[in-house]
Amino acid sequence: MHMRTKKWAKPELEACSYFTNDPEQYMGRWREQFVKCQPLYVELGCGKGVSTAAMIHDNLDKNYVAIDITCNVLGDTRRNIAAAFENEPVENAIIARYDIEYINKVFSPEDAVDRMYISFCNPWTKRPKYAKRRLTHPRQLMQYREFLKDGGEIYFKTDDENLFEDSLVYFEACGFEQTYLTYDLHADKFEPNYISEHEKKFTALGVPIKFAIYKKLPGPVEIDPVRFVMAGAFAKLRGEE
Repeated sequence: MHMRTKKWAKPELEACSYFTNDPEQYMGRWREQFVKCQPLYVELGCGKGVSTAAMIHDNLDKNYVAIDITCNVLGDTRRNIAAAFENEPVENAIIARYDIEYINKVFSPEDAVDRMYISFCNPWTKRPKYAKRRLTHPRQLMQYREFLKDGGEIYFKTDDENLFEDSLVYFEACGFEQTYLTYDLHADKFEPNYISEHEKKFTALGVPIKFAIYKKLPGPVEIDPVRFVMAGAFAKLRGEE
């Protein structure tokens, strides 16, 4: 099913001072785009920005780049951020429209990102061959390593157990160290936890939220081909052909 086109979204975004439809132009210069020099956080797949807006508003001492692929959802993101700030100037956030698969064309080592958020991304679990489309797949993680500073973190949250288990393999294989892990985020009462529309939906259905924090280890990484395909092999064993 296709999302209904929101005709108001594109013009509202084009009129927004903190929206960009061409994030590649800022590659290597992201920190210069903000009023204040402070830690740089990137959210991949921000969706409608329910949690994004609250996070940005509560942490004015951080700069955020929130990315998604369509104006339809980013229109809601803009509205949610504007509502959170009650139409006051937003100086610590940039909304960007882009296909995250090609994120290496948007950020570079000079950007030195401090933290990344990946929440409720498409699990692509129905067929193993689609696994490479995951935002946590090694193909993506190795891109993130290029612009995430040493010791920088990735916060990963999902409702999908298969994606979560596979991603734990991915992170370790790509030179990330686990610093936090829970299979029931709400039961563990991790704070602060900014709740998105997806999290509200799955929690209401009784689905536990899985959450992990990974830290980028310094130095070069060589992916072991055997471990690289392990998650795909797990998928085949689960019968997800």
